Formats: sequence, C-alpha cells, structure tokens
Amino acid sequence: MRIARRVGLSCLVLYPVLLVVAGGWARVGLRSPSCPQAGGVVVVDSAARVLSLCHDGRSDGSFRVALGRAGVGKRQEGDRKTPVGAFTLSAPQASDRFGVFVPVGYPNAVQRQQRFTGSSIGIHGPDRRFVWLGHMTIWIDWTAGCVAVGTPTDIEAIAAWVRRTGTARVEIR
Repeated sequence: MRIARRVGLSCLVLYPVLLVVAGGWARVGLRSPSCPQAGGVVVVDSAARVLSLCHDGRSDGSFRVALGRAGVGKRQEGDRKTPVGAFTLSAPQASDRFGVFVPVGYPNAVQRQQRFTGSSIGIHGPDRRFVWLGHMTIWIDWTAGCVAVGTPTDIEAIAAWVRRTGTARVEIR
C-alpha cells in the first residue's frame, strides 16, 4: 500500500512538471526554414520537425511536429511515411479524431505519374484520446503519414492562418 501511495504521489507531482517541460521544449530553439519570397505557404522541415507559416518571405509562426512513424518519403498507401514535395492544401475541416484536419493533396501530379499511392494525408492536432499529454504527443513520430502538431491550440492557430491568408500550398522538405 505504501509503494502504491508513493507511486501515485510521484505521478501527481511529476505529471505537471513534464507538461511544463514539454511546453517549453515545444517553443525553445525553433528555427524557421527559409520561406519563399512571394505568397503564402506552409513549410515543413522534416529534418528539424518544424512547421512554419510563411508569408511573403517571413515566418508568421513555427510549431514542432511529429511525422509518419516510418519517416519521410511516402510512395505507397500504408507505408506510414510522410510524403515529401509540394502539395495543395484544402480548407481546414472538423475532425472527430483530431479536432481540425487540413487536407494535403498527396500524391501530386508528378507523383501520380510515378504511381505513388495514398490519400487522407493532412496536418492535424493530437489524437483526442491523448490531448491531455500536451506537447509530449510530438516527442516521437507516431502518425500514419500526416504532420501532427502538439495541441489543439496549435492546429487551430494553423487553420485560422490558412483561412485568413488563403494559403493553399504546403512544401514538405
């Protein structure tokens, strides 16, 4: 009984500390990738695991992300990789699982000619079942090929920016 009480008390103290650490980590040391000089585009730097909202050569905000469980370079449905390339973005939509989902037009025309397969790739928040973990949801790559941000607030900010600027492009590098 004493051990269970100590473990419970330790978790009660440790959980808030982890949330603070994760929240701080998600914002510290973010480097924005180079932004294209004209127009609006969402840029995902897969090596740095950073998504930036770029408009006319400057970053309007950056977010840490999780990618596909098997890395990048998607070529086929079910490979659990995040695609690389330039894609269209559709209007953000409500999602029962992720809160907000911003569809990515994968595969693009060139990839379709090369017989790449897959669909339902997007930018989204954490799975609602794990939202209580906050930014800890992006400590590991866990998606089936999408780009995931750490909190509902993050994806809502991205969706609002996409709507406000009319941005319809994403570059995943």
